[in-house]
Amino acid sequence: MKRSSPRKAPLLTLRHALAAQAQHSGIYLRTLAKWLFCALLTGGVCGLLGTAFHYSIRYATGLRADHGWLLYLLPLAGLVIVALYRLCGIAHDEGTNLVLNSIRTQNEIPLKMTPLIFIGTVLTHLCGGSAGREGAALQIGGSIGTALGRLVRLDEKDLHIITIAGMSALFAALFGTPVTAAVFSMEVISVGVVYYAAFLPSVVAAAVASQIAQGFGIAPTAFRLGALPAVSLASLGKAALLAAACAVVSILFIASLHGAARLYRRLFQNPYLRIAAGGCLVILATLLCGVPDYNGAGMESIIRAIEGGQAHWYAFLLKILFTALTIGAGFKGGEIVPTFFIGATFGCALGPVLGLDAGFAAAVGLVALFCAVVNCPLAALALAIELFGGGGLLLFAAACAVSYLLSGYYSLYSGQHIIYSKLRAEYINRTTH
Repeated sequence: MKRSSPRKAPLLTLRHALAAQAQHSGIYLRTLAKWLFCALLTGGVCGLLGTAFHYSIRYATGLRADHGWLLYLLPLAGLVIVALYRLCGIAHDEGTNLVLNSIRTQNEIPLKMTPLIFIGTVLTHLCGGSAGREGAALQIGGSIGTALGRLVRLDEKDLHIITIAGMSALFAALFGTPVTAAVFSMEVISVGVVYYAAFLPSVVAAAVASQIAQGFGIAPTAFRLGALPAVSLASLGKAALLAAACAVVSILFIASLHGAARLYRRLFQNPYLRIAAGGCLVILATLLCGVPDYNGAGMESIIRAIEGGQAHWYAFLLKILFTALTIGAGFKGGEIVPTFFIGATFGCALGPVLGLDAGFAAAVGLVALFCAVVNCPLAALALAIELFGGGGLLLFAAACAVSYLLSGYYSLYSGQHIIYSKLRAEYINRTTH
């Protein structure tokens, strides 16, 4: 029997090591190629769909502005929404919570959610319901991502990743904030855990979708800030005080949304009666206010607060009321743009009392309240950079840190889980309020 010479042994060992390394590298390269293909596909589809969704919402909003009588059709629009969901076999719609739960479980998002939430959100905006777009974006993007994942035969774990990528892509197409979209979609599912495996496909899909939307003339959401305060202990303290107040407002907002939904269900067990009653209450509230500022998403009020430093001190309370009446009754849309409205107007009103510029305080209020209601400080920081250009980043970071801690275990989404405590390095894995 021949033995290997001492000189050949190190060569064999080196050859085996290089072969093992090449095989190992091949796995990463194949994974890179897989996710680039899937992300480009998802971003392309979601970019086109997001563009259509954006222009549909804008057209509906314009029609409502030109024809005020459309407000009186809100109860009828609600009946149509409920009927469509019932016809498609969905008696109880979990909304965004369905998407969040699907990433932690084997539950799938049915593709039929895409046309349902699309039509439902457009009808809500057309007739003056107080709602946003991002809840619909997350649901549409998640369902598209899941469907495309099935089409290319991804396994169960990879389906969760492409679902997150779809959420990122649709969000980015609507708002033009791809970094925020990617980070938010990874961070919002489980507080304390970020799904970093989804980072590459989420960023690529969000970038592609955002570029497609811009190619069709959709400008990224951004605001012009005036003079920024110098970073000092005093300005940091003022931003922290504002953020602490925003944390209280976030709890009030979340409690109002969830409380309104429970009260509607208790008073009106029939979903048709429930949503029709909600539509009537929104009409009544609009007539009592005398202005349409609190119908729809309210982007004009957000711009006035941030760029003009103008907002009524009670505007945030009325927006909470209108949104609770709308979403609690079963109308479709989302809560993030109303959150922007509430945070911006509240910050604009309270900022001068604390010695802050009203416009800058509105920006801090928007970011701090967003952070508080979704428990996503990293996404909130990305939002501050993409919306406001990154000036005063330390002040925004301080505000996010305070609002995140003081908002407790409340969330817009009951499907969001708190994995790690906000108070100490401790695993808790509990549901939000």
